[in-house]
Amino acid sequence: MKILKLSEIAEFLNAKTNGEADITSVVIDTRKVEKGSLFICIKGERFDAHDFAKDAEKAGASAVVAEKAVDVDCPVIVVKNTKDALLKLSGFYRSKFDIPVVALTGSVGKTTTKDFTHLVLSAKYNCIKTQGNLNNEIGMPQTLFSMEEDTQAAVIEMGMNHFGEISNMVKEVKPTVAMITNIGVSHIENLGSREGILKAKLEILEGLPKNSPLILNGDNDLLKTVKNDDYNIVLVGIENENCQFRAVDICENDLQTSFKINYNGRCVSVTIPTIGIHNVYNALFAFAAGYYTGVDENSSVNALANYTPSGMRQKIVDFNEITVIEDCYNASPDSMNATIETLSSLKAKKRIAVFADMLELGDSSESLHYGVGKSVAKSNIDFLVCYGEKAKFIQKGATENGMKNVFHFDDKEELCEKLVQLCEKGDAVTFKGSRGMKLEDVIESFYKRWK
Repeated sequence: MKILKLSEIAEFLNAKTNGEADITSVVIDTRKVEKGSLFICIKGERFDAHDFAKDAEKAGASAVVAEKAVDVDCPVIVVKNTKDALLKLSGFYRSKFDIPVVALTGSVGKTTTKDFTHLVLSAKYNCIKTQGNLNNEIGMPQTLFSMEEDTQAAVIEMGMNHFGEISNMVKEVKPTVAMITNIGVSHIENLGSREGILKAKLEILEGLPKNSPLILNGDNDLLKTVKNDDYNIVLVGIENENCQFRAVDICENDLQTSFKINYNGRCVSVTIPTIGIHNVYNALFAFAAGYYTGVDENSSVNALANYTPSGMRQKIVDFNEITVIEDCYNASPDSMNATIETLSSLKAKKRIAVFADMLELGDSSESLHYGVGKSVAKSNIDFLVCYGEKAKFIQKGATENGMKNVFHFDDKEELCEKLVQLCEKGDAVTFKGSRGMKLEDVIESFYKRWK
């Protein structure tokens, strides 16, 4: 990162320091401390980093930010709240860069859209992006602090569980372009309704300069109704003819998807090496973000063609003549339905869905799980295998709507044994569940057993 003086950090935080130092990194984990680091002591639910301030100093930290006196010999800045200090300081550092910054949020699809968008912007800029799941008020600042002297653009993902969180983050991100992928039911437990979710997501405007592009899903029933004359509202989509960026002539073939994008009176052909209509939306957002940050059409198209899934998100594996879709990072009713559509569209001898619990759905959990099962029953999926307490309602929704080949397990090994019995060469299997269900355990066991 650009070098910051400890004195300017203290002045910005309206605090005092008992020394001076050149700060070359800002960290909250002692394992990441190096010479020149500023170690910020964050108090979490299971630990208090104030207890590790001495360890940070021994590892090379040049200074510490804390809420109370700590046992160190290096300079200390004392603040009322270190979490607030971390967030505010990241915004102070962000202000030193006059570069395009795309901020995005949404109920589902954030990370994939982020990855697509990063690919597109990287065609022109030295671009950074949010790593892993660092998309909250503690993680997001770490991305901003990763900006280097030669950073030319950034793509920042913002998640949230409660009102006010996106507002707090976006004011520090200071985006030049903002995007909302969709409004579903993720985190409805905390936000009360989809309208509440929309309100929370629209907090992204609180850090977006007036007249800047706000890119929205024009096919989403709530987002397409958003009106605000202070911003350049841009719609992307497939069904809505009023979208400024619209995908047409969509064709899935051999685990890739081809389509055309109509925009500004132009038409450009795009091919992405993945399947599922939801990924067409993700690519549309990325293409539009590229347009508004100055990436030329051909560069965007070529970048989208080089997409590869990150983590455990819809990774397609050809394993011993079975097509496996590994998608175990997270799950919501919206992403489950996207998975159902994707699996249904695959050419396969049999289509098998392995679905686990969706978490954080509150009082609506039972009906939403039931709805997923009902959707499976109406699809081209041949077998449904469920895992988890809440997934019993997926099973119920499927069986009560006419599906016969439905199974439920509370034990992963028993599930895997059944899956091995069901599978044949030429089949397609998808695994989908919330992160806490750890379906990757089943995938690993299945790979070991399948011959």
